[in-house]
Amino acid sequence: MKKLINDADSVVADALAGMAAAHPSLRVDVPNRIVLRASGPRPGKVALISGGGSGHEPLHAGFVGYGMLDAACPGEIFTSPVPDQMLTASRSANGGAGVLYVVKNYTGDVLNFEMAAELCDEEGIAVASVLVDDDVAVRDSLYTAGRRGTGATVLVEKIAGALAETGASLAEVALAGEEVNARSRSFGIALTACVTPAAGRPTFALGPSQVEIGVGIHGEPGCARTAAAPARELVRIAMDAVHDDLPLSGDVLVLVNGLGGTPLIELYVVFAEVDAYLREKGATVTRRLVGNYITSLDMQGFSVTVCRLDDRLTELWDAPVETPALRWGR
Repeated sequence: MKKLINDADSVVADALAGMAAAHPSLRVDVPNRIVLRASGPRPGKVALISGGGSGHEPLHAGFVGYGMLDAACPGEIFTSPVPDQMLTASRSANGGAGVLYVVKNYTGDVLNFEMAAELCDEEGIAVASVLVDDDVAVRDSLYTAGRRGTGATVLVEKIAGALAETGASLAEVALAGEEVNARSRSFGIALTACVTPAAGRPTFALGPSQVEIGVGIHGEPGCARTAAAPARELVRIAMDAVHDDLPLSGDVLVLVNGLGGTPLIELYVVFAEVDAYLREKGATVTRRLVGNYITSLDMQGFSVTVCRLDDRLTELWDAPVETPALRWGR
């Protein structure tokens, strides 16, 4: 294994120290594993907090900033943060209007965020949660009860975060996040497994001429394995699964996401095929993102997320955002 690390046991702490040095707009509490806006909480604004295992960068800490998250709680690699960590983040980010947790549907995340909400309730901090479960590849995996939360997490954080900046109530912000999740579907395909620093070997065995269909973001295998094929064929597998679950029409937002080890030139090849598929189905891509937004360490492959837009969601998507990983309009 060759990785740019000092020690497998200190990867997360070392990365957080680097994030603190690289981004003065953030306040990084390395010992408690919390990333916050350096400006502190804004009185009367709903605070958005998310978190999960590290290894998915830039999710979640890279989306802390104006128009998105107020705080993020990174756990160890592919391991949920703990309730006390989330409670501390909630105390630090709360501006008096309550806290919205954005939770990917993985068992550890769900349980720990629920416990954190109970602890907040004991301290008089109002908490609501949005559960993201957009992945149509599998149901009831090793990591979940129900569908996994993947690429739509970024869309929920952006759109709900934009609404929170307007001074909307906790209930209104939560409802917007739930609507984005309901309108979004995702599917991922891997060309290689990832290698965690602690294990030093691929998380599953994949032959040199094989691809994994419906892969998850924690290095877990997907729902099928097939021979490598041109991008056009792999995109059609992913998009057929999305379209079968949520018929695609009208204006859509598309996220073509790299899993950590895929060159951008290949992601643009994928996006071209996704765009052609959607035009064939009568949908119009009016908003798009192409790049690494929710990764699985060094895994090669892609995921595609499609969200059916309306005028209000489009306006919130276009609203200004300024984070380390996503910024426009300011």
